[in-house]
Amino acid sequence: MKVPKSHPRYLSLKTRDKIVEGVKKGVTSIHGLLAHGRGEAFDYMIGEKTTSLARKQIKKAAKLLLKAKNPVISVNGNVAALCAKDIVKLSKVIPAKLEVNIFHSSKKRERAIINYLKKNGAKEVLLPGKGIVKYIEHNRKFCNPEGISKADVVFVPLEDGDRCMALRKMGKKVITIDLNAKSRTAQSASVNIVDNIIRTLPLLIKEIMSLKKLH
Repeated sequence: MKVPKSHPRYLSLKTRDKIVEGVKKGVTSIHGLLAHGRGEAFDYMIGEKTTSLARKQIKKAAKLLLKAKNPVISVNGNVAALCAKDIVKLSKVIPAKLEVNIFHSSKKRERAIINYLKKNGAKEVLLPGKGIVKYIEHNRKFCNPEGISKADVVFVPLEDGDRCMALRKMGKKVITIDLNAKSRTAQSASVNIVDNIIRTLPLLIKEIMSLKKLH
């Protein structure tokens, strides 16, 4: 169904469509639909706008990414489906490596995410390899030896709390985007941005570009 721009839920409905399309393309897990719905509920609670606190956290995140020696951006299915172009642009302006990391193990979906990111401008995207994120036992413990293994700062939007906590225990700085300020992710991250990822990324890119101009 074509949604008219005059519809009060236009942006929300179009965003949902991106997740649905992501599932159809094999980029997003069916479980990603549930995760998106949960985030949308929290977005309602903050008025579906970027708060002044979120803007402050975006500034902190930008500075941390620019100071990093080995920044890496971790990408899951929802991130790819919702904002592939922006996440690729972010990786270029920092610059930072892109690494695929998904909870529900699927080599086919990992490849689909890589292809989708490359279709949206990425030149290189790393896959999980023989690197290990300590302190967790499920599929997300595997990472690329040249990516997250070596990273000092990891940007992990829409992250699982246990991996965020594990990365912190390993001594890495972790930047996250989580609309639920009470989640394990938000509570354990070095910097958490309580905002919708589709609003955050353009602002983060703009802030990084502004900081780079000053130097």
